Amino acid sequence: MTEQAKSAQRVKILSEATIFIALSIVLKDILPPIWHMPQGGSVTIAGLVPLIWFALRRGAKWGIFAGFVYGLVHALLPGSYVVHPVQGFLDYPLAFAALGVAGLFKNVRVAGPAIGTALAIFGRFMCSFLSGLLFFVENPFSTEGIIASAVYNGTYLIPEFVITIIVLYVLLGTKLLHVYE
Repeated sequence: MTEQAKSAQRVKILSEATIFIALSIVLKDILPPIWHMPQGGSVTIAGLVPLIWFALRRGAKWGIFAGFVYGLVHALLPGSYVVHPVQGFLDYPLAFAALGVAGLFKNVRVAGPAIGTALAIFGRFMCSFLSGLLFFVENPFSTEGIIASAVYNGTYLIPEFVITIIVLYVLLGTKLLHVYE
């Protein structure tokens, strides 16, 4: 591939990333959530699907990039809940960058999207869990603190995972994932 072709491909991928980030902003930040947790986190109408779809389409490197950028934008929008810079980094750019891990399974046709989505949302869960443990519970490394952070973050991320998997497999049935590559 020539340098000019590589450059054109990068522009195409960055353009796609922008579109998928915008779709996530609409689905996750503009449309009302199904439910919203009191200290951040919500169950949305497939708000994670565009970012995971992009990662499955373009791979982990580009998926992590798109998730990180979305996390930065999401942190600046009304409704974000930041009490400390490290907590903000864990809950927003790093947590959404973790969704790009789904791209590791871009070439696994049948189970790849499910495994990739599970690992991606688990990565997001771990970032939010750690943030909750460090910044939102009274006794961070006690059994109660660990359980409280896990339950709080699981309360919205498990339903978000189920919705994401269902919508992804409906979309995969349309064979749109690899259109215009």
